[in-house]
Amino acid sequence: MDELNAVSEPDTPEAPSDPAPPIESRFLFVDVAALRAKQLRRGARPRIDGDEAPLPHKAERLAMEEVRRGLVYYDVPDPTLRRTDNAV
Repeated sequence: MDELNAVSEPDTPEAPSDPAPPIESRFLFVDVAALRAKQLRRGARPRIDGDEAPLPHKAERLAMEEVRRGLVYYDVPDPTLRRTDNAV
């Protein structure tokens, strides 16, 4: 009977507990923050606790703060594996 009343959590991937490496390129920072802001506008939950300080109201500002704190994980594709335009 307990199994029928239990609320199942959706399968969400576990984020690593280590912070992401700091972004040294401002262009990469902007790209990662823009993609995170898009996720926030579509309903993703903020990764920052509101207990420390008030959360920014705009998704873009919140995304930039999450990236600055290393809470957003990203993957940079290998440039050596680029697709050529001459492919058939």
